[in-house]
Amino acid sequence: MSIIVPMATNNPLNAYKETQIKTASQGKLIIMLYDGALRQVDAGIEALDREHPSYDEVSAALVKAQDVITELMVSLDFERGGEIAKGLFNLYMFFNRQLIESNIRKDSAPLHHVRQMLAELRSAWVEIVARGEPSPDDRGRGSVNIAG
Repeated sequence: MSIIVPMATNNPLNAYKETQIKTASQGKLIIMLYDGALRQVDAGIEALDREHPSYDEVSAALVKAQDVITELMVSLDFERGGEIAKGLFNLYMFFNRQLIESNIRKDSAPLHHVRQMLAELRSAWVEIVARGEPSPDDRGRGSVNIAG
């Protein structure tokens, strides 16, 4: 899985974030991606549900959420992940369609549904990482893999 990390200038916060990403396990990287997607979906919901919605903010947040979900999609390993990877891919496709639909219609209802499902997937990954268990397709390798 490749995550683009901006060059840390002289900003200590950027240097800290870069170090966190570079030293995180695959499982923790997946959780970080879910966290990012959830943050962006939350920002989209908040911007849409205001008395005077900011459609530029909505669009920016939802496009960022799509980017994160796309990163989750391209990091799937269909060879080792089998049916689980295929199921996750279809779910991620659904999420992106819902985000697009929400952005076009300026309706937060689909976002609430996507947010709930992202939160459930994140919780599952937190549990997997906490137990130190390999993902279902990665048994015997000794590490968590985003194969599905």
